[in-house]
Amino acid sequence: MADARKSEAVLKFGLLRAAVAGVLAMGIAGTAQADLLAEVKARGTLVCGTMNTIEPMGYLDLKSRKVVGFDVDVCEAVAKGLGVQLEQKSIALEARIPELTLGRVDILSAVLGYTEERAKQIDYTDSHFQVPIRIMVATESPYKKITDLNGKKVGMSSGSTPEHWLRKRFPEVQAITFRDTPAVFTALKQGKIDGEGITQTSGAKLMAAGAGAFRYLDEALGWEPNGLGVRKGEPAFVAAVNKVLVQMEASGEMDRIWNKWLGSGTAYNIKRDKRLTPISQVSAELKTQ
Repeated sequence: MADARKSEAVLKFGLLRAAVAGVLAMGIAGTAQADLLAEVKARGTLVCGTMNTIEPMGYLDLKSRKVVGFDVDVCEAVAKGLGVQLEQKSIALEARIPELTLGRVDILSAVLGYTEERAKQIDYTDSHFQVPIRIMVATESPYKKITDLNGKKVGMSSGSTPEHWLRKRFPEVQAITFRDTPAVFTALKQGKIDGEGITQTSGAKLMAAGAGAFRYLDEALGWEPNGLGVRKGEPAFVAAVNKVLVQMEASGEMDRIWNKWLGSGTAYNIKRDKRLTPISQVSAELKTQ
């Protein structure tokens, strides 16, 4: 009997010790996970996920064989502001959030429009630029406004902000998704879809390449506030990146990057109307739309 009580006591002590060790391990793991800023600084590199198929945001330059673009330059400036080197990593559009949450990249600078759904999965820095989302149609088409496309097919990249807003605001329009922007534009040229949902930044060069064959509907589908994406639970890292973004805005660095890729003198000729905006303000404004 005494041996049985002793065995039971030893078992309970062992279970208690295992539970305490588990709690401590979880605490240590949580601390490590929430210290990305220290990890990046110790490593000396910022791994930034960008696109490599969307000009001028992130694309492969055939001369240099390097991925270049607005998003790449922004990430390079952020890395410099954090005192580390940039390590650019190309990712597929639909893999942006999985690559981030799995820890394969530290940050996303990848045409990452803000939506409430995405904000449940990842954290955003403040929004460093916003662009209108438009519907591109054939110039000779009869469509004047978005509701004219009810029952018609409008294509866009899978998981994109244009898809989000079209489904939310115009559910009677058929949303047809494709792997990337070039695939959508090819379908539009071939008449397989009636329109293409696209941000004005991405659409400007396609419009120019169309040589007058395409036009935008007058009505905008919405605005796309863009921010940099960070996995959940990294408040120190988000704060440090936001501090760099504020410095870039104040010094004119953000304007210089914008003008290099998107401003007057480029094929896009887009004015940067909206400046660095707190992501909390962006979220509040979108809820009223």
